[in-house]
Amino acid sequence: MALSLEIIKGSRLYRILYRNENQARARLYGILCGCIFIAIGLIHHVDPPTTVAQDFVGNTASSVGTAATVPQSLEKLLRHGGAPSSLTELRILEQQQRKIAKLASQCTVSVQIGAAQGCGVIVTDTGYILTAAHVAMRPNKSATIKMSDGRIVTATTLGLNRSVDAGLIKINAGQNGGADWPHATLGTSENLVPGMWCIAMGHPGGYDRGRGPVTRVGRILSVEDDKIVTDCALIGGDSGGPLFDIEGRLIAVHSRIGNDVADNLHVPVDHYDTHWKQLASAEAWGYLDGFKPMLGVSGNQSTGVAKILRVASGSPADEAGIRKDDIIQRFGEIAITDFHSLTKAVSDTMPGERVEVWLSRGQERLRRVVEIGRVE
Repeated sequence: MALSLEIIKGSRLYRILYRNENQARARLYGILCGCIFIAIGLIHHVDPPTTVAQDFVGNTASSVGTAATVPQSLEKLLRHGGAPSSLTELRILEQQQRKIAKLASQCTVSVQIGAAQGCGVIVTDTGYILTAAHVAMRPNKSATIKMSDGRIVTATTLGLNRSVDAGLIKINAGQNGGADWPHATLGTSENLVPGMWCIAMGHPGGYDRGRGPVTRVGRILSVEDDKIVTDCALIGGDSGGPLFDIEGRLIAVHSRIGNDVADNLHVPVDHYDTHWKQLASAEAWGYLDGFKPMLGVSGNQSTGVAKILRVASGSPADEAGIRKDDIIQRFGEIAITDFHSLTKAVSDTMPGERVEVWLSRGQERLRRVVEIGRVE
């Protein structure tokens, strides 16, 4: 099936442009600052990458899976951003964006862990996937990966740098017939500046095979060490998806929505580079501001059981039906031996995650399901 692109507000844009070119130029900057939504249809036939990526080893990794040479007329927009100076430049920019979208759709995947869904981007031929920490949740969990063509494969979560919301997943071996996985070209986030054009991929609202990955075009609003802010409109389901520059290089991964839908935060790709060894070793550390997990109970750290001494009113534990004097025996897949082990188990979760809890209450053994909260 051929690539299908739909620019949702495109017809209006082109009526304006072709009706009055001079007027369009004056209005072009304002129009282009809005996000252009491009729906990517299914692609069944794609050329394989021309080179094979090695495992992510920083900016020296040799992946060209999504790279596309930028026409000379767009070099200024690539390096410094700004609005196209003419209709011709606008058309060339649109063609470049379409080219990147076609390539990027092949390595943009849907990630499902339990009932939770998000996105990821394959970055090596061996199947490493960058995502958000809150999508991966915690190390060594089973994940279901859906490719853009609808194929389903299994994977395992690895490390999490929760302080910036960076996560890593690895597709389990033996699921691609010995072939390389399609993967993104690795860029760097150190030279980004406000005003640069960028391309966001993802599955807003969850995976839809009939629609495929969706592309939104926007610009960088600000750049900080721990986050990049863009006006690419993101919604639920996009978390963990990739952000590319107009050269097709991966520069960030979607983290969370800011104050509104066109004010969104992304994890700079350099954070994955810096902490690659820890991530690949399935280490987990840190907390994102406002996302420290919370159960809402207290207990005695010196006893040999995890006996609950207090349950905070309105807390996740309270809502789940956990009571004072209950003894927690199992938290998810983890056997609880004392209150310290319960504290550690809670710290390895993410806010919003639903966890099965087994406890004893007198002579009864009870099951409760708690939705982890967060410390405000």
